[in-house]
Amino acid sequence: MAKRKRLTPARTGYLATPPASSGNGVRPGLLASGSSPAPIASVAGEASAASALSELSESLERARSEGRMVVSLPLTQVETGYLVRDRIAVADEETEALKESLRARGQQTPVEVTTLGPDRYGLISGWRRVTAIKALHEETGEERFEAVQALIRKPSEASEAYTAMVEENEIRVGLSYYERARIVVKAAEAGVFPDASTALARLFGAASRSRRSKIKSYLAIVRTLDGQLRFPQAIGERLGLQLSRALEDPGFAERAGQRLSEAAPGSAEEETALLTALLAPSPAPSKASEAPAPQRPRIAPGETCTLTRDVRLRVDRDGSVTLYGPGVTDSFRSRLLEAFGSAGAE
Repeated sequence: MAKRKRLTPARTGYLATPPASSGNGVRPGLLASGSSPAPIASVAGEASAASALSELSESLERARSEGRMVVSLPLTQVETGYLVRDRIAVADEETEALKESLRARGQQTPVEVTTLGPDRYGLISGWRRVTAIKALHEETGEERFEAVQALIRKPSEASEAYTAMVEENEIRVGLSYYERARIVVKAAEAGVFPDASTALARLFGAASRSRRSKIKSYLAIVRTLDGQLRFPQAIGERLGLQLSRALEDPGFAERAGQRLSEAAPGSAEEETALLTALLAPSPAPSKASEAPAPQRPRIAPGETCTLTRDVRLRVDRDGSVTLYGPGVTDSFRSRLLEAFGSAGAE
């Protein structure tokens, strides 16, 4: 008879609690005792994260340097005199309106700057906004007005910066013809462009031919009277063209400069009236002034002449004068003595 085997009772204690899961989703029972996840997975994850962070940093830096990312710059780091500004003056009401907008809504449009060095930026466009923000900071002392929102540009040469400034003002506010001509002259004098003709073509290349022609006519006004005119942006097209032609005469240029210096106009209206008067033609002489003055007869000693039909005059040899004739009556003599106070008539 075969020998029977005794069966060991089944162990059921390990089913009392559910098996714990490791951090990577693998149950401990499936790993060898005392083992851990393979280090390759951890290394790969860290490398991927570092690569993504590096790529993001490079993208942000590229966007910043290419002027596609708005950055906040302290006002103390922005040099507004980097370029010769094309705007001569801004009306007080325009400045106040801009300040109220910035106070209520903050800066909505960034300015443009270029890097000059560590923590130094030159302002290309947005001079009015920077000026208004500075004024608000001085008035309120609020921290939000200590910085300006900006795009950092990298113009390959100074001419691009000037062109960007002009284009921004042409689009936003528009410049007077004098201001347009002035930036042309100043850019050429600074050596940004070889001459005024090149500066005009580059800075206002998008303008119509007639507009460039008008700007060109104002160049003479800028070269001759810049610094002497107090309100040049108020010179209208018609007055500007007349003034430009008149300044071809050096004598007129000298008279205009002297008159402006003496009068020192206190308003744009006064200065415009002064220039208009200078350009007015001299009045034609009247007929009375054209008529020759009557010639008095010159009588030599011993000669006589007829004064009236009844009165004649004789110059004697000794230089005395004798009046005679039917008209020389006592009444005539009395009137003559009253008029001249002495006698000698006969």
